Amino acid sequence: MKKYLLPGLSALALTSCISTRNTIKNIDDKAVMPALSKDKVFVITEVSKDEKYGYDADYPVNLGFMKFETAEINVKRYFGAITGPNGEQVSYNKVDVCCPFPTEKYNMGAGMLDIYEVTWQGLAAPKRIYINLYEKGQILAPQGFAVKKN
Repeated sequence: MKKYLLPGLSALALTSCISTRNTIKNIDDKAVMPALSKDKVFVITEVSKDEKYGYDADYPVNLGFMKFETAEINVKRYFGAITGPNGEQVSYNKVDVCCPFPTEKYNMGAGMLDIYEVTWQGLAAPKRIYINLYEKGQILAPQGFAVKKN
């Protein structure tokens, strides 16, 4: 009986922590990483027309253009490329992780979204942006932001 108990408990623990299906709606495996400016930030040209982009766990900013272990640099490149609506410089801080999902892009078989609080001078309350470092997608500024002029 004991030899069946441990594998069964392990399988139960894994399936209870990871969603069996991916709910992220804006993954695009054919997306190309944006060019870099002379300041080594992404060159972003558009603000999303979708009000959920970046603000909803099912529509995160998908920055998975590199191996996960080195993908954190894309967070700097991304936040360095967007501004407040009137060109204000943004500050950002990782505040949480959430929303496990299955992915083939990481050897553990699952990924998590990072949640960042973003502020700028004059903003009444921080904005929370969901970042996915495992999957690719079109890189845009969320609504309420602007893109940095290069």
